[in-house]
Amino acid sequence: MTDYPVRVEATLDEPLSRGLWLVKWLLAVPHYVVLAFLWFAYPFATIAAFFAILVTGRYPRPLFEFTSGVLRWSWRVQYYSYAALGTDRYPPFTFADVPDYPARLEIAYPERLSRGLVLVKWWLLAIPHFVIVGLFVGGGSWLAFRADNGGFDWAAGGLVGVLVVVAGVVLLFTGRYPRPIFDFVLGMDRWVLRVAAYVSLMTDEYPPFRLDMGGAEAGHEPPHPQAPHPQAAGWTAGRIAAAVTGAVLVFGSMGLLTGGGAVLWADRTQRDADGYLTASATFVSDGYAVATDPVALRGVAAPKATAVLGDVRIRAADTAGRPIFVGIGRTADVERYLAATEYTTAGNRTHPGGAPAVLPGDAGVWVASASGAGTQTVGWPVRDGQWTAVVMNADSSRGVSVRADAGATAPALGWIALALLASGAVTLAGGVVLIAVAAHRASRRPGTPHTPEPSTVDV
Repeated sequence: MTDYPVRVEATLDEPLSRGLWLVKWLLAVPHYVVLAFLWFAYPFATIAAFFAILVTGRYPRPLFEFTSGVLRWSWRVQYYSYAALGTDRYPPFTFADVPDYPARLEIAYPERLSRGLVLVKWWLLAIPHFVIVGLFVGGGSWLAFRADNGGFDWAAGGLVGVLVVVAGVVLLFTGRYPRPIFDFVLGMDRWVLRVAAYVSLMTDEYPPFRLDMGGAEAGHEPPHPQAPHPQAAGWTAGRIAAAVTGAVLVFGSMGLLTGGGAVLWADRTQRDADGYLTASATFVSDGYAVATDPVALRGVAAPKATAVLGDVRIRAADTAGRPIFVGIGRTADVERYLAATEYTTAGNRTHPGGAPAVLPGDAGVWVASASGAGTQTVGWPVRDGQWTAVVMNADSSRGVSVRADAGATAPALGWIALALLASGAVTLAGGVVLIAVAAHRASRRPGTPHTPEPSTVDV
């Protein structure tokens, strides 16, 4: 690949400031503002190039200079900031190549391009690379609540961002940027930029499925001869497996850390004055009752459930101030009572029927209930079984509109958060170690003997 038309080169510009990376997001704001406008124009330039290639087989040179300039500018800014943190030298505001800047991108201008290939290479042919690039740089960490199954989903940020933050923390405490992480991050950055140029129609040569690590392209000297670093080689099957395993561990750790952080945030900030974590909503029914979906507690012993859930309660009040009835019963008993009654579930499903045969207070199916005007509160029966909560007008009249909440003290929540965070930290450390070891061994010059340094640890 020494003649691949997209050349990505960089030099680790040591020594680096220990703490400057913490504020580079702020220092780079002027670049972000300019690049926002440039990237707004970028797809329009690419679309114009698409039609020009389709008709003439050539990429108009002015458009090529613009798109390659935007990519070059972006690469310098990303290298300075959070795609590498490889230099403290502020990026120049220019499209042009700056030979003495520690990060460079060169894209050879193609004299001819395939008219047919332009129709499919930017989407269909690039799909395998999109998957890999998404793992490298995609995402951003977040936590999303799924109402359909009451569970949590999380997604992790790209591996580049994770490893760069790890390198930043190491730099902060040791004053050194871990060279194996640098090599691995540059390999991923190089892969991303090759794909970006390919899908931007700037070359017909398919990007290689290969992680070319290190700052220098194969067959070329690094930009700063005084700080040479060889192109990575030696990716054996075992090292690739270790790196992939490490990446899986890193992504898994993001889920644990994100989940642990969310649980800790809820435990410390979302309790009400009585110490309950609550969720509230307004429920409306044109029928005679509002019922929750069944809640199954399988194999639950009261002491164990109490240790996890603590005190559990349901509160409800009619939005118009009318007397209401709130009851909790076993699902089978409640369903028998409401079998011929028109009611609405919390999920807005309507059960056809008429008025209830007896007043709710006389139904005899409740293990806990409360009735009257104002806010009514009942405790949850923390026992094995399947349970349903029901809210009705106390006189069984049609039309229910209540504001209700369910809450628990959840005394074990803090310990759950710490367990998730600790597991995430251990998993992250293991993943980083696997990646760093694989990258370090693969980045040695071929034929160069490895001299162990028992007293020194790079990462």
